[in-house]
Amino acid sequence: MSAKPRVAVVMGGPSSEREISIATGTGVLRALHALGYEAQSLDYDPRFIESLRAIEPDVVFNALHGPGGEDGQVQAILDWMGLPYTGSSVEGAAIAMDKHLTKKLLAAEGLPTPAWDLFDLVGGTLPLLPGSLDLPLVIKPRFEGSSSGVSIVRTHEHWTAAMIEAAKTYQQILAEEFVAGRELTCGILGEEALPPIEIIPVEDEFYTFAAKYAPGGSRHVVMSQEDDLSARLQMLALSVHRLLGLRDYSRTDFIVTKEGRPQILEINALPGLTPTSLIPDECASLGIGYEALIDRLVGYAVSRNGRS
Repeated sequence: MSAKPRVAVVMGGPSSEREISIATGTGVLRALHALGYEAQSLDYDPRFIESLRAIEPDVVFNALHGPGGEDGQVQAILDWMGLPYTGSSVEGAAIAMDKHLTKKLLAAEGLPTPAWDLFDLVGGTLPLLPGSLDLPLVIKPRFEGSSSGVSIVRTHEHWTAAMIEAAKTYQQILAEEFVAGRELTCGILGEEALPPIEIIPVEDEFYTFAAKYAPGGSRHVVMSQEDDLSARLQMLALSVHRLLGLRDYSRTDFIVTKEGRPQILEINALPGLTPTSLIPDECASLGIGYEALIDRLVGYAVSRNGRS
């Protein structure tokens, strides 16, 4: 009998990030097999509970992305089944997936985040430009990840067109003050802040879905740990991780203005683990290879022994 726990890797699911989840899950499964784990994949579909019971895992590796996998839904099912799993609990995941609630918590704690407003797109009446904010604005769905549905609005005409397009898919969107600057991100592993990375999109204006996942879509430059900005970003990322009650790993995205002031954009409670993802790059800069990262995440879950 293997001394290692039997692992079920849940991937796919119904969200717009299904293919990215499959890429993450495939990498995780390959690493687990290389590490000597008995591991099997399953989809997050209507047969999910039945499939889990058939596999009888000791631990579940949550490789889902987007609604269903990052918002507390699958976490609630696994808690009900008494199965330990990687990543944040129901509460932390649900808060982090809600961009509006997350920003309210950040603002309440005095943590820097761009000004924003929330708009409903139901009822057939498209919202007017917010009087409290000036163009340009970044619009983004309240509950999404991987930059899905995100665009920069620079004119009144673009605002109207963007609202019409967003209303086809989403019920609520955030309009956020556009802040020019460098895009940086900082991950947390366990309770340790990883070295921040500057993200330089090769062709796109910002870190779009394509820039995230297309090979060569962006360059990742690991910051020196001697850099004062690096230390400030690490402190902020750890503060956010703790404020939202996250666990195991997370990633906080920033814009840093030309004056060197960080602004918190978003928090990812279940960062991608694909070949182009950022957390593996940050870990690699510390000598933590991909397989070691996956092994560590499984270890965190196993140590909870089914307790959330």
